[in-house]
Amino acid sequence: MTHANLLVDTARAVGFLSRLPVPARFFDGYDGSLTRASRAFPLAGLIVAAPAGVLLAATLAFGLEPLVASVLALAVMGGTTGALHEDGLSDAADGLGATRDRDRALAIMRDSRIGSFGAAALILSYGLRTSALAAVCAAIGPLASMAALLAVAALSRAAMVWHWRVLPPARTDGLAVAMGGPDGASALFSTVSAAIIAALLIGSFAGPFQALGAMAAAAAATAGFSRYVRSRLGGQTGDTIGATQQLSEIAALLALALLT
Repeated sequence: MTHANLLVDTARAVGFLSRLPVPARFFDGYDGSLTRASRAFPLAGLIVAAPAGVLLAATLAFGLEPLVASVLALAVMGGTTGALHEDGLSDAADGLGATRDRDRALAIMRDSRIGSFGAAALILSYGLRTSALAAVCAAIGPLASMAALLAVAALSRAAMVWHWRVLPPARTDGLAVAMGGPDGASALFSTVSAAIIAALLIGSFAGPFQALGAMAAAAAATAGFSRYVRSRLGGQTGDTIGATQQLSEIAALLALALLT
């Protein structure tokens, strides 16, 4: 692996995970596969979360209340990602919550309309993430809060790769199938890089115990949800991959709020 290859993979991952502009040269001859580019998801998470992190630190530094600053930061994050992961969470909640039948659940998840389970999941996701981030901001200050938000973004993108890797596709078609799946080397690289990022950012600004807590919470949420999805659907979909990002992000932020 060269630095040039990792840069290309990161650019492609940013292009997939966000609406941020990426130079066209990074996609010359690209077949659309994320098998290798998935290794760069945590690095892409740092880039995707950077605008929200900068806004969070700036608004806190100028005296804005942590709750308001957190709402603004998550709003920017949603705009940067195009609410990609929130869409996956709502679709997964609708399918998994509305029926016990596997085929019916998969059909519901393909419906673009949002149902009551999806709406409730989004409300809970934004409510929990906002309140947890606000508690973190109040405890550790502007720069440390920005570092925590960036680290959690990296952890939650690695969680997506892990979920995608350990579960087979639930369908024979769909986005997750068309994009290819992470291979073992990509999954390992994404996991290790996310752990290093979290250790450096959270460990340096909040403490090693907090860093370990955030990593453990994200891992537990990912493992628990993956096991549940396996039992209900037999495998992953693009929606469950997006839902994994949201659930692991919620878990990591809640752990930080508890431990800081």
